Amino acid sequence: MAACTTFSFPTTTAAFEAEGIATAIDADTLDLDGGSRVRLVGIDAPEIGQRCKRPDGREWKCGIEARNRLADLVDGKEVGCAGEEFDDYHRLLARCSVGGVEVNALLIGEGLAWAFVKYSRAYVDLEAIARARRLGIWNGTAQPAWEYRAKRWEIAAAKAPQGCPIKGNISRDGERIYHAPWSPWYDRTSVDTAKGERWFCDEAQVIKAGWREPKWARSH
Repeated sequence: MAACTTFSFPTTTAAFEAEGIATAIDADTLDLDGGSRVRLVGIDAPEIGQRCKRPDGREWKCGIEARNRLADLVDGKEVGCAGEEFDDYHRLLARCSVGGVEVNALLIGEGLAWAFVKYSRAYVDLEAIARARRLGIWNGTAQPAWEYRAKRWEIAAAKAPQGCPIKGNISRDGERIYHAPWSPWYDRTSVDTAKGERWFCDEAQVIKAGWREPKWARSH
């Protein structure tokens, strides 16, 4: 459900800027055709495999809905991003805009992401408005994405060799693809070390080794 609110992109000067035709990777990460990967700063959206609950207890695929919404906003469109720093995965942490609308703020305002207050309080007020309107994740119950990831990691690490729960899988086509514990395909993926597959201890390690995350097609 979309709120009837528009969000203007700020005109402040940033240390790093990137622009290009965008593709949504998940609900808070996108790629630009110039080679830049961008993490939407100040927000944390549900993971693809995450589900939330309506007031009547029914589950809905909040992670997929959030990812599809970002795809609707940015896929195939010219997007401009501005940020101050990069994270450990070499992603620019940025505010991004398309057609004069700031994407970070829009996702918060529609109740499809949390304000990531551990790193920024920029969207606390917008989150409060979405919560008062019972939009998206606020219409019922939803575990914050950072808690969801931490819980999934804890469970998987307890079972994984040497506590390293990321699964490095090699596809039939020879592609090296990794699955973090919150991947919807995690439980269906096995690691065959005889084929060169392996376990990783963190995402920075697996990315440095040249493995990529799964590609998400639009789904329902």
